[in-house]
Amino acid sequence: MIKKRTIKINKILIIVLLFCFGVALYQLGRIALLKEVDGVDIAEFAKNRNTTTKSLYASRGTIYDVSDETLAQSVNSYTVVAYLSESRTKDINNPRHVIDKEKTARELSPLINMSEEDILARLNMKMASGATPYQVELRPGGAAVSELLKQEIESLELPGIGFIQSTKRYYKMATLAPYIVGYARADDDGKITGEMGIESYYNYELEGEDGSSTYETDAYGYRLPNSTEKRIEPKEGKDIYLTIDSNIQMFLEQAVQGLSDKNDMSWLTFTIADAKTGAILGSASNPTFNLNKQDMKSYLNPMVSYQYEPGSTMKIYAFLAAMEAGKYNGEDKYLSGELKVGDTSIHDYNEVGWGNIPYDEGFARSSNTAAARLALKIGAGNLRDFYEKAGFGKKTGITLPGEVDGTIKFTYESEIATAAFGQGITTTPIQNIQALTMIANDGVMLKPYIVDKIVDPNTKEVVYQGGREEIGQVASKESIDKIRKLMSDAIYLNLTDARYYQPNNIKLIGKTGTANIPSPKGGYLPASSTNPLNYVRSFAGLFPADDPKYVMYVSVKQFSGSIKKMADAVKTVVEEIAKYKDIDEKANNKYDQEIVTLDNYLNTIIEETEEKLKALRLTPIIVGDGKYVINLYPKKGNKVLAGSKVFILTSEDNYLMPNVINWSENEIVTFCNFIGLRYNISGYGRVTTQSIEENAIITNDSILTVELQ
Repeated sequence: MIKKRTIKINKILIIVLLFCFGVALYQLGRIALLKEVDGVDIAEFAKNRNTTTKSLYASRGTIYDVSDETLAQSVNSYTVVAYLSESRTKDINNPRHVIDKEKTARELSPLINMSEEDILARLNMKMASGATPYQVELRPGGAAVSELLKQEIESLELPGIGFIQSTKRYYKMATLAPYIVGYARADDDGKITGEMGIESYYNYELEGEDGSSTYETDAYGYRLPNSTEKRIEPKEGKDIYLTIDSNIQMFLEQAVQGLSDKNDMSWLTFTIADAKTGAILGSASNPTFNLNKQDMKSYLNPMVSYQYEPGSTMKIYAFLAAMEAGKYNGEDKYLSGELKVGDTSIHDYNEVGWGNIPYDEGFARSSNTAAARLALKIGAGNLRDFYEKAGFGKKTGITLPGEVDGTIKFTYESEIATAAFGQGITTTPIQNIQALTMIANDGVMLKPYIVDKIVDPNTKEVVYQGGREEIGQVASKESIDKIRKLMSDAIYLNLTDARYYQPNNIKLIGKTGTANIPSPKGGYLPASSTNPLNYVRSFAGLFPADDPKYVMYVSVKQFSGSIKKMADAVKTVVEEIAKYKDIDEKANNKYDQEIVTLDNYLNTIIEETEEKLKALRLTPIIVGDGKYVINLYPKKGNKVLAGSKVFILTSEDNYLMPNVINWSENEIVTFCNFIGLRYNISGYGRVTTQSIEENAIITNDSILTVELQ
């Protein structure tokens, strides 16, 4: 007999299950029927789950020099993408995803600098669910690919290989004024932001206004075919035109490079400005760097961010302060050599002086005791007030990041005495440039500036125009006339090493400076005529002497070379500017007949340009294998002697080494700076040997070594 089995149902369990089911139905009903649940718009929430908004970055503005030469611009850049999903292919005869992974890896490897194994690993990638991703980016080698490399990859006709377009910042003249131009970088999302120089200071103006693109996406985040797009177009960034003259900048770069290659130093900075407007025409420094490589050793712009004890160039302003205070008579005599100020002894540089001499002669001899006596005569208040009126101890306000104030604090008599010849106070190169403008403008000081204009490329409207800005009358014309005469005597009376600064084709006025370097332990680093390294040497000058059009300031710390070498570099720059700007005071008809003024050859066909230059009795040096001229040196408007070399760049790839035997040192330096080639030079005279053979390919790692005889 079979017994019946009885199943007992737990009533409590049934009640719990029914309750949970009821709650679920209630929530489902709320979501289905109500517009808003717990403060959340349900329709909007559902819509946004499958909607993506992507930023459309505005095209960043271009930076130009004063002659419209491009210094910084945005160019197309590409990331190589491999499409892996078979769903992308609709026609098997026209595959749109990667078919042969091994072949793809093998052919891409040498082009994007990734091993086959690394590329295969990307092509075989799986998502966490085990599914094949729709696409992968072939990074790092496939990132930031140029237009030319993109075309080369496309020529392989590899199924499933595509590109994501973005932009990157490109610096056409990569080593020209890098601390002024600055650089900008793209983040992981492609947003470009300025991080140094003009790129940083004017980042807001350059970056424009970003737009956006909103569209529907699938579960993997990829845009659905035929989906509706809501698009807000970006607004292009503004273009900035600097006051930099690329020709003058190149003169400075060559001078600094020449001094840096042959001598040791901590740093060197050399700046030229328009004396009548305050526009910065060029500023070069060592160390320097390549903007495209961003291989900087320091992030500080020496022109505005270095402050140091300037030395005897401050005698210009100490003597002016005495003149303005009515306490100066240049014919009055004083005892040179040594001056006791409390417990401190002030000495002239030769320790013994020159006996009883007039104050005018004291300036020409760069006498410390003369400056100290004048400062003590007028007192701390008058000296400090004049230094402040001359712009020292505060920022100039030039539109570059990182400017510092300098310090002009002094109270005690010994501090007043040393401040008169530039010790115990600190200044910056840009402050010295600003102060020198008063010497060129009958006592009216001008504010230095670096931006000539800002233009809206959408409307062509000039939204900002730079120009002469007068700070005020700092000194009388009578005092300025007197100090200009003293600065001329300092150069041409041949009483000091300042005589080495006499150019051959124009008259220059100026003042040299030599300052001890403070020690971190207190006092100053040891320095003497037998130990000349621990000084900051400087030169402040104006030319032409009768009506200065240019002011210049150069300073170098711990320079191993001689004063004459520094002076020769300055003279060369002055002479080149005199020729370039047609203010050569010794030019005659013979030389006029030999001078050629260069035309604008940019974007011209190379063969035609080569013929034109040869017809002008110039020697074109062609660099690259392109069809068009994309850069040249010297530039449009530059005056050169018949027989001079003109360096022409036709492409950015396949630089071939020319035969440089019998070239001059200046031609070697110009050529190497022009294409960014590192070099070593030994000897003097003309090139006799070159380490890179003629027609050899020049790479980023190449170093040219030449011997001169």
